[in-house]
Amino acid sequence: IQDMGAAGLTCSAVEMGDKGNLGVRLDLDRVPCREAGMTAYEMMLSESQERMLMVLKPEKEAEAKAIFDKWDLDFAIVGETIAEDRFLIVHGNETKADLPLKALSGTAPEYDRPWVETPAAAEMGPVAAVDPIDGLKGLISSPNYAHKGWVYEQYDTTVMADTVRAPGLGAGVVRVHATGKALAFTSDVTPRYVMANPYEGGKQAVAEAYRNLTACGAKPLAATDNMNFGNPEKPEIMGQFVGAIKGIGEACQALDMPIVSGNVSLYNETDGVGILPTPTIGAVGLLETLDDMIAGLPAEGDLAILIGAPGSHLGQSALLAEVFNREDGDAPWVDLSAERAHGFFIRENRTLIGACTDLSDGGLALAAFEMAEGAGIGVSLDTGDMAELFGEDQARYLVACRFDQAEALMVAAGRAGVPCAAVGRFGGTSVKFGSSEAPLEELSRLYRTAFEAAVG
Repeated sequence: IQDMGAAGLTCSAVEMGDKGNLGVRLDLDRVPCREAGMTAYEMMLSESQERMLMVLKPEKEAEAKAIFDKWDLDFAIVGETIAEDRFLIVHGNETKADLPLKALSGTAPEYDRPWVETPAAAEMGPVAAVDPIDGLKGLISSPNYAHKGWVYEQYDTTVMADTVRAPGLGAGVVRVHATGKALAFTSDVTPRYVMANPYEGGKQAVAEAYRNLTACGAKPLAATDNMNFGNPEKPEIMGQFVGAIKGIGEACQALDMPIVSGNVSLYNETDGVGILPTPTIGAVGLLETLDDMIAGLPAEGDLAILIGAPGSHLGQSALLAEVFNREDGDAPWVDLSAERAHGFFIRENRTLIGACTDLSDGGLALAAFEMAEGAGIGVSLDTGDMAELFGEDQARYLVACRFDQAEALMVAAGRAGVPCAAVGRFGGTSVKFGSSEAPLEELSRLYRTAFEAAVG
């Protein structure tokens, strides 16, 4: 059985035949269609969704049909496997295609396109000081970082009542029926990073997906890559593609999170200008039991604990892009050994953690605000330093927990050699960074209305 994605029936039939070392004969007169008069060309390349291609033993046809009828699903026998290496397509009693199947898959020609390495990013220029709360407002008023509830609240996110962790809190979590287990899902990429440094940007996309799963207590299992780039016939674009793949591959190996599926979307350009390189990483993690989930929100009086180094890296940061309209400097470096060690530490000490999020776009400032706002309480961070608040250094998490748990967490971190420090406290009705302060209600209103105001 295989899903129908790119190139629809063509791709799924050819790939399955090739894997089985068989040919395939398709009778398009038997393919269910939504419209009359579709050509063979249209039917073979249609990418209609929610479709699967299945190979059945002939004696199982009646049993399979009964199951599909039970669930009110379309079901049709549209062809058969054949011994010869042929891909035969028949429509209206006329042969529309007859060619070697393997020529379309296993023995298809492969491109070896010329590529040039992306040049090193120019050093970041001086960054003017900004009031920390004004910097936060610049982020949460942007469609990129504003609350996305206006989108997902229009859709059913609780199908079959299996949703355990709803949208808006990093990775989503759903139950697995009759097992006591649950799966966590996330998808991540920062195109600015990949544009500046495809190799580090590719590593970072995997690392952030790993952190998002870890932050809810799940053990990362596997990933899917969605490679979205411009025209690969341009050596500089192909260079982005090559660099990103190298970074993704290294990160997947280091974090034991293999790529198990994926897709590629190329030639994404408008008037000759390509999109930012966007190798999105989707990832899945496992919770052996729901008791393993880090599911809470910060509570009044919780300490804010930073796992990882203090912020320092503003190159290609959200603050630089949204507040200063700049995209300069290098992407942050990703220490994969630190990512693995810090992720393991979070999962091993989950019983001490009340709430957790990873630090990525917007650094400590945005992470602390989002945690606090989700709980409907304020937060006070001790520092007002711009790099410490908005720096996007990697391998970092923000944890909320009670004083006794925080003390135990710090002892455990010392033993494990993991950087860990108290950086503030949750509670009250305002957001305070250093000496800069604003009412939570005012910031929350901006955060929850900005996206609809921009695109609604």
